[in-house]
Amino acid sequence: MTRHGKNCTAGAVYTYHEKKKDTASSGYGTQTVRLSKDAVKDFDCCCLSLQPCKDPVVTPDGYIYEKEAILEYILHQKKEIARQLKAYEKQRSKLKTEQEELSKAAKESQVKGFLEKEMSIVSKPLNPFTAVSGGPGVDVEPSTSAEERNKQLPSFWIPSLTPEAKATVLKKPNKTIYCPMSGKPLKMKDLTAVKFTPVDDKVDRVGLINRQDRYVCAVTHDMLGNSVPCAVLRPSGAVVTLECVEKLIKKDMVDPINTQKMTEKDIIVLQRGGTGFSGSGVQLQAKESRPVMQA
Repeated sequence: MTRHGKNCTAGAVYTYHEKKKDTASSGYGTQTVRLSKDAVKDFDCCCLSLQPCKDPVVTPDGYIYEKEAILEYILHQKKEIARQLKAYEKQRSKLKTEQEELSKAAKESQVKGFLEKEMSIVSKPLNPFTAVSGGPGVDVEPSTSAEERNKQLPSFWIPSLTPEAKATVLKKPNKTIYCPMSGKPLKMKDLTAVKFTPVDDKVDRVGLINRQDRYVCAVTHDMLGNSVPCAVLRPSGAVVTLECVEKLIKKDMVDPINTQKMTEKDIIVLQRGGTGFSGSGVQLQAKESRPVMQA
């Protein structure tokens, strides 16, 4: 028997490889790709810029951001909320004006109908054999020009002018700013400054970025990484390992850096990045939704 190649077109069976290849080249269908460890940020990188932080801050849920990046995000969200609120107020005033005009038109129509009924009352009998144009008892259809009829016709090419299209109703925007990662309400006062302990104090920031092992625990000086659970102490902002927290800090609940009393809320567990293992708790998949061919 002859050897079948991957690109063989003489076979009667549409193979799985050919189907995946055609799907990738056609531009249709949803594609799912598992990402590698290099596509996931490190534990000390900003969740927005994905770069090592120069002035890091942490949220109460343990997400690290560059201070400049998160403040710019909060400012952008405030501007967007102000824009949406302005559009909502404009729509509200427009609806109010339309309701006033409708009520005014209804009153005018009532007055007009009353006057027409009053004018239709006559003292002398009418000749039933002669019909006067516009007289009482004769319905005359209002004449509409061709231009007015054309204006009322819908357009089947513009989505917003089709017969099924409805006017977009804006809802009142929510003034609360949410964390881009956790989706919980975020305020500037909730951000805590983070102070990493470098491996070597003599190495500058550029040198630290080029190294894989950059920081150590502030208490035990153990190496920190994506595979090491870490926590931030709120009073001092120091980063320590969770092992150090369980074995040393939780006994006295005192910050070993500045000797301040702490509570459970003062221990912020950092959200880690991916480790390359499937059981790391991180969804290392990327999905791209594309158009679907339908019969």
